[in-house]
Amino acid sequence: MIELSTPISEESVARLRVGDTVEISGYILCGRDAVLPRVLKLIDEGRSAELGIDLRGQVIFHTAVSPAGVGPTSSNKLEIESSIEPLSKAGVKVHLGKGKLRPETVAALDRYNAVYAVIPPVTALLGAKTSETRVIAFPELGMEALHLIKIDRYPAIIGAAHGRSIYE
Repeated sequence: MIELSTPISEESVARLRVGDTVEISGYILCGRDAVLPRVLKLIDEGRSAELGIDLRGQVIFHTAVSPAGVGPTSSNKLEIESSIEPLSKAGVKVHLGKGKLRPETVAALDRYNAVYAVIPPVTALLGAKTSETRVIAFPELGMEALHLIKIDRYPAIIGAAHGRSIYE
């Protein structure tokens, strides 16, 4: 088991391989279809500082945050998968979700030394490993707003890294 803490360093990501099991701790971002296009717009406009968090070394979990907990949504939804390359370019190092990514997305992860980790859909387990949640942008989206959460040892499997995918 490889332990990762946020912010994730370039060196830590460079050592990860497809199939590695990791546990991630620290503060991570949570966002999915409704919020990610808004985050990308801020990046495109050079206004990502308005999020109040540095994207470099960050982890983004493809999920909503609700009273029922958190659990991965399909990362291959158009709005989510199309955000992976620009977020990686902006410094995000780990994308957490579920499902197979397109080869073009796997290649983009490699270009920006970022990885995609598959997290099992185990809402109860993740809820017990989440100690803080707060909305940091777009509160009008409710549970689909951009959240910052504090986690302790989230389990995941590296699903795409360095031009390879676990789904090959």
